Amino acid sequence: MMKSDDQREGNTVLSRPKKVKRSIRSYSAKAVSAVLAGTMVLGGAGAAFADTSATAAPSAAVTTQTAAAASIFSDVKSGFWAEKHIYKLASQGIVVGNNGLFRPGDPVTQQEAVLMALRFMKLQGNVNLNTDAALPTDFQVSNYYKPYVILAFQQGLLDKTVEMTADNLKTSWGERKASREWIAEILIRALGKSAQAAAVAGEPTGFADDSKVSASKRGYINTAVDLGLANGLDGNRFDPQGAVTRAQLATFFSRAQAHNTLEYDNTFKGTVSALNAGKLSLYSNGRTSEFTLNANTAYFTSTSETRISLNEIQPYTKVTVIGATYNAAYVELTDPTQQVDQAEGTFAKISSGIIWVDSALGYDQYEYDAGTLFNDVNGTVIQPAAITAGSKIRVTRETYSGNHKVIKVQVTSGVVNKTAAGSIQSVDTAAKSITFKLADGTTEVFKWEEGVSLFSSQNSIIGPADLKAGAAVSYTVKDNLIRSVEVTSGIERTVKGFIYELTGSTIVYQKTDGTREVKLLADKPAIVIPNIANPAAADLIADKTGGDNVQLTLNSSDQVTKIEVLSRQIDQFTGATVVDFNVKTQLLTFTDFNGKAHVIKLDTSTKMAYDGVPTTSITSMGARMTENRKVDVTAINDRALSVELSTKYTGTLTAINASTKTIIFKLANGQLMTMGYPQAVDIFGKTGATMSDVAINVPVTAVLTGNQEIISVLRVASASQHEVTGVNAGANKLTVKVTGGTSDLYLAAVPLTNEAGQSITISEIKTGDYVNVNFDGSTVVSLQAVKQYSGQITSLDAAAGTFTIKDYTGASQPFNASAGVQIIRDGTATTALSGLTTADRVIVRKDANGIIKISVLSQLSRTFSRYESASSEILTKRATLNDTYRYVLAANAYIHQGDTTLSVQSLKENDNIIMYFNNDKIVEIVKQ
Repeated sequence: MMKSDDQREGNTVLSRPKKVKRSIRSYSAKAVSAVLAGTMVLGGAGAAFADTSATAAPSAAVTTQTAAAASIFSDVKSGFWAEKHIYKLASQGIVVGNNGLFRPGDPVTQQEAVLMALRFMKLQGNVNLNTDAALPTDFQVSNYYKPYVILAFQQGLLDKTVEMTADNLKTSWGERKASREWIAEILIRALGKSAQAAAVAGEPTGFADDSKVSASKRGYINTAVDLGLANGLDGNRFDPQGAVTRAQLATFFSRAQAHNTLEYDNTFKGTVSALNAGKLSLYSNGRTSEFTLNANTAYFTSTSETRISLNEIQPYTKVTVIGATYNAAYVELTDPTQQVDQAEGTFAKISSGIIWVDSALGYDQYEYDAGTLFNDVNGTVIQPAAITAGSKIRVTRETYSGNHKVIKVQVTSGVVNKTAAGSIQSVDTAAKSITFKLADGTTEVFKWEEGVSLFSSQNSIIGPADLKAGAAVSYTVKDNLIRSVEVTSGIERTVKGFIYELTGSTIVYQKTDGTREVKLLADKPAIVIPNIANPAAADLIADKTGGDNVQLTLNSSDQVTKIEVLSRQIDQFTGATVVDFNVKTQLLTFTDFNGKAHVIKLDTSTKMAYDGVPTTSITSMGARMTENRKVDVTAINDRALSVELSTKYTGTLTAINASTKTIIFKLANGQLMTMGYPQAVDIFGKTGATMSDVAINVPVTAVLTGNQEIISVLRVASASQHEVTGVNAGANKLTVKVTGGTSDLYLAAVPLTNEAGQSITISEIKTGDYVNVNFDGSTVVSLQAVKQYSGQITSLDAAAGTFTIKDYTGASQPFNASAGVQIIRDGTATTALSGLTTADRVIVRKDANGIIKISVLSQLSRTFSRYESASSEILTKRATLNDTYRYVLAANAYIHQGDTTLSVQSLKENDNIIMYFNNDKIVEIVKQ
């Protein structure tokens, strides 16, 4: 018969002896919770049982690192039989790894087992590494382990009369492979149960190979079996002289924790008081702590060796959580029974935080608070005021804190009729439902019905799809259905039509039904025209029959903040060649770049310009349109909308010929223009630029001389991101960082927007902000403020390229790094999300190319001493006189313990704190 991996490893979960001559009590092998604390997160480091101190280990086999690694032991796969126990002890610092390996199948030496037992007993800190005590010269132990072995003798973990017998001194005692019966003794001694072992020392073990058990070890084996810590192998054998593997020893000590009362590092036991949005709140001893869950958090139960999913852990159940800095690396379900009770009755009223429920004896009263969840009959979140008298309700209260707090009120039958104010959180057009967010932060969901529900904004009827997240609304619900939603402020919507008329302050557009509306233009509306870089209002075509087809974005004041051209109904010709202009008929004949002739008629509505100066005189314009002159023409059929003498060509540079000193660029209409080298080249940040500085396939503008045959200046378009170092709103000037120094940007007529495309003013930009700037040569044509997000990474999926951060206001912001990512940590740049952890505090922004830039904040763990308000400095305690101990506190620093915000004055001497820094200032303090 094939043996399982458990049998081959000698796993302790196999069957007990079939024949036992003495009475043996039955114990559960229930393990105490565990695994991977803090930044270790499913990871390992040094040799499996070696020390993590700075003292050098004797060989590579026992070279150690910290247990706080960032990934799982690569040789402990998910589903491995001892996985749970290895992680638990690793999290508690009882075992560590080496170079990411645990080596679960390797045998344990006696000196390694001693060190592990001392850690299990939490005595490793008592070791004196500088002790003068010595072991006998013939009692051989590696130098690294000698202080620990001495401590083991001092603590009674080892028996000097047994370990130093002549037979034990024939070979190296420390490097000898630990036998199963020897480990049984160490295990029982570590638990302090030697007296119990002595009481059963004269009884046989009941194993088939009992005759091979050393007499001095029989009591320890019997006790280990009694406690459920060790069982037999196949064939009802114990194999007393057999070697013990690392995985087996981890399992022995992990299960032994059920029989001691020690509190291990980073281990928290209690009841789940809340579980949502990647967070687990744990109530224990009158206090609630919040832990962050992520994709690497491992979940187990106390009664099984197999992993479970987060979905199998429910609120109000008992768990043990292991994790440093409130990041859960391991969660163990210890009791799946929800610690709640329920009562049902008829709802009467609500007053001053009290629910009144009609009962046979009068009214029962239940106190509730902001954390109480209210659901309607469909499970939708509602406000307490939405419950109507006479509704049947179920009141659920917790039983774990002693406060009997009401955690949920469920309407089992009844209707909701209400009028309320709030904001839109989300709109689900498929489900025909809207999630409203109320002033207190709670949400509720209601459905609408086509033809019954009315949606409006600015006295105009809108559709539910026009409701935008964040818009302030008032709404009415009747019989559980939305009857009306009125936008009161904050909505942004879009409309479509063609431009009928355009002035400096208004736009008239004609809708598909033939009706026209006039809208005010916001200050510097954003303009988007396909194939035109950095377009302006002058590039828009307004006409009573052939204006641009556009989409207009309207803000909450019904002003146009963005004009996007969807299509054009006109013909455009750039650099067309004049054949003739007839003054009497006002007919202009010209040829396009393909040599095809066209005839158009000018009239008083035609926009005209020469030398860049507008004119209304057809005669003056006609005098300049002589044969072979170049003109830019916009026309609908044979009617001229605009005619300008060509002063510049805008397009994309496609070729540079250094031999002939010519360039070729492609205009928006596909026309290729070949001209000689320009007299000058203008590139932002480049003094004395030449054609050798210009790349192919970049947008350019060729400014022509008066004869239209020579390029006076070739302006090269560019886009770059800069950090703002100075703001002068009065002079419309920003100073920004550039390579080698700073540069002044003048923005008097430049459109300024935020990341959402909304217009902003220069005074809204602050020193330290980042901006994306579009240049035409060295001239700024547009500027966009870049939003930066600061906070803690709360979820991370490196494979999917996504992560979420929680900022210091508590809001979560998801990111998708599919366009690329750059991570800066301690001055080193990397390009993989796997270089982040959910414990990291970061500043996130997008660069000019859409690449996500992540700056990881540096951190320090210190003991708080005091705060000096005069200098805004945090002073910490020093380990040595050379330690830095003064740190500047930023004005808006976030100081907290879990989700509870603290004042700096609330910090007390000897508080353990973690400080996070940005530009050498503390921006966050976590009180431990």
